[in-house]
Amino acid sequence: MDHDFDRALPRYTYSQVDSGEDMEAYGHVAGNPLECLSLAIQLTKEQVLDADGNPVFRVGFKIGGGIDQDPSRAPFLYPDTGIYITNVEPGSPADRAGLQKHDKILRVNGVDFTMVTHDRAVKYIQREPVLHILIARTGIPPLNEVFGSRGQHAQSMQGC
Repeated sequence: MDHDFDRALPRYTYSQVDSGEDMEAYGHVAGNPLECLSLAIQLTKEQVLDADGNPVFRVGFKIGGGIDQDPSRAPFLYPDTGIYITNVEPGSPADRAGLQKHDKILRVNGVDFTMVTHDRAVKYIQREPVLHILIARTGIPPLNEVFGSRGQHAQSMQGC
């Protein structure tokens, strides 16, 4: 279920857990450590007037996912029940902040978004006028390719 605040990824195949085979997503085998580049983004909401002339805050992105959602029924084939950006409106605060479609939201204002329901994520995003978002983005080269020996200066996380 997408949620609006203001196709297709590569298919992933999963082996049956009961069969004893490894499950793989984003080229990662479940249970093994994963290093990924995480990006910290600050998004300041934009105040606009709704159809009735009431002030509302606009972020300009939609989310999908959540631990209460079935990823096999989602419009995008995400490998888990995390919260993902499913749309970014051009010229919106989200676009200006650098969010991109298919970014996985890891944290918002220090709150863990890796194990959250869809509705709770929506309510939390709507709550604050400024969002400090930590995202994981696929397609980013490994740290040593980006930073060489300076990779220790990049922010990385286990289990993105």
